Amino acid sequence: MTLVVFTLAHSGLKREALEQQVQLACLLEVAAAKPGNITPDHDFCDTTYADMVRSALALGGVFTRRRARARGVGELIADGVDATARVTDANTNLGIVLLFAPLVRAEAVRESDESLRCATERTLARLDVADAQDAFAAIVRAHPSGLGDVAEHDVRAPARVALREAMSAAADRDNVASEYATGYSIVFDTGLPLLAEALGDGVSTLDAIVSLHVGLLASHPDTLIARKAGVDAALAVSAAAREVRDGTLSPADFDASLRGADNRLNPGTTADLVAATLLAALLTGARLP
Repeated sequence: MTLVVFTLAHSGLKREALEQQVQLACLLEVAAAKPGNITPDHDFCDTTYADMVRSALALGGVFTRRRARARGVGELIADGVDATARVTDANTNLGIVLLFAPLVRAEAVRESDESLRCATERTLARLDVADAQDAFAAIVRAHPSGLGDVAEHDVRAPARVALREAMSAAADRDNVASEYATGYSIVFDTGLPLLAEALGDGVSTLDAIVSLHVGLLASHPDTLIARKAGVDAALAVSAAAREVRDGTLSPADFDASLRGADNRLNPGTTADLVAATLLAALLTGARLP
């Protein structure tokens, strides 16, 4: 599989390349046999692999329908949530939408000599209250599981601070929010090196994505699991991921331990971080053979 080169002069071709990269990152993430997640061989009772594929295709188009330079991050989030709702009733990709929107805008405004990481930090630093208003309303429309009630910056209340500040307040309980606060430190400092290491070992792209997923889960307890099943459960899952990484637990046994009728141990936030890492890799010229 050859990456489309993103140094194209014609804006229409550039938008087409970005659309393909957004879709490819989503499709590769769900195609890999990541423990505990939806895969081609594992549906959830309320969400299917087909739902994930439809969402991936919809997201690529809506993020690039108009130039991301003309839309704020909050608008991109709202557009992504609404596009997903048109193709599935399930909440398939809210975390992905929240993580992709700053990366897509960063790519749209990135200078020719600027790194994606610097452009992403610049994008995050410029988020405002309007971005928060759009994002809050979109999150409510998506009906995410385990949302709960919070004392500060509840998404069901009017936004009073910029989106980055609101995300920073939730950073200790949500790894998606933490990425906004830290300039995507998990993606850039952990995810991309893990992916490069796995690909450097000569494994297939999908196997490298599974390795990335296990590595992220081993080092960063999944905050969706923590919200749904408790912090101790999230820590136990991360400990088991380290056993998989170290070769003392088989991936099949790990996968079986995470699956249940209620999906309480679904490492869904880690899957979102995998997708964001794949998009960042594609945008920075990585080849996924």
